[in-house]
Amino acid sequence: MQAIKNFTKSKGAMLAIVTIVLAAFFQIMNSNFLSLDNLKGIMNACSLSGTITVGMACLLMSGSIDLAAGAEGCFGGVMCALLLRTMMPWPVALFITVLIGMVFGLINAFLCNVMGFMPFIATIGMQSVIKALALIITRSQNIAIADKSFWAVGTSTLWIFPMPFVIMAALMIAYGIMIANTRFGRRMLLCGGNRQAARLAGVNPKKVSTIMFVNSGAIASIAGAVLAARMHSASPTSVVGAEMDGMTAAIIGGVSFLGGGSSGMGVVFIGLLLLNTFQNGLTTIKLDAYWQTVASGGLLIIALVIDFYREKRRVMSLKASAGKSAA
Repeated sequence: MQAIKNFTKSKGAMLAIVTIVLAAFFQIMNSNFLSLDNLKGIMNACSLSGTITVGMACLLMSGSIDLAAGAEGCFGGVMCALLLRTMMPWPVALFITVLIGMVFGLINAFLCNVMGFMPFIATIGMQSVIKALALIITRSQNIAIADKSFWAVGTSTLWIFPMPFVIMAALMIAYGIMIANTRFGRRMLLCGGNRQAARLAGVNPKKVSTIMFVNSGAIASIAGAVLAARMHSASPTSVVGAEMDGMTAAIIGGVSFLGGGSSGMGVVFIGLLLLNTFQNGLTTIKLDAYWQTVASGGLLIIALVIDFYREKRRVMSLKASAGKSAA
């Protein structure tokens, strides 16, 4: 009973209630909203932004940000498709694709941790470079994928759940366990919350940040490859922009834009469901596409405002605690 009471008072419960209310509203507006086909559509949409959210959330928790994640995913899909054209087995092609994503993450880490650039600026620059590379190597053309065994990665189902959604959920569970139950997870949160305290505790924030940048590049590449499998082709303009959905879902789910504290991957998952329910609902009620963009941007702004006041309240609480200790 106590666990249930704690949950009902938690941020996760609040987000779950908001998601249910949104779903009920859109069901009233369109009776097909809760149909199995539409729910599968929401899950497929979740799988792309959700996979990127895993890497994005971890990086935000460690105190950095990767605005090149969407471009890394796009390049991952393109590279995987090109490798498959050489008749390479898809597990090998996917492995090489992930390695390339890790290299992009390592470059981001070098720019931020060695050159000293702000992550926001450095990753925006990398975003442009990676997008341009994807367009150059494809000559702005989609790359068809003929390997039907690879299609299964993106189109098969486990019971009623699309495989991309299953992959995303598995990643969220694995990283949720890592954050909550490992020393590295605690160090990651410490680096994001207070780098000076992390250094005093013997933790190297730059090392943690580098690992998380590499991790973000790898996961983004997986997201792009899975999307390519689902679409049976890779586009040099796909995935780009998904990092904004990933960041929005992470912040809605309790991850601070300034780093540190988090309610856990479970709450991030609920935030992701809320975001995709909202976006899909706007489509089902046939709201003009331009207004959908306005609404999505507004949701991000609301999430950032909430995060700002949440962080402000946390800092004030820490100062009050420090004052009491000094007294």
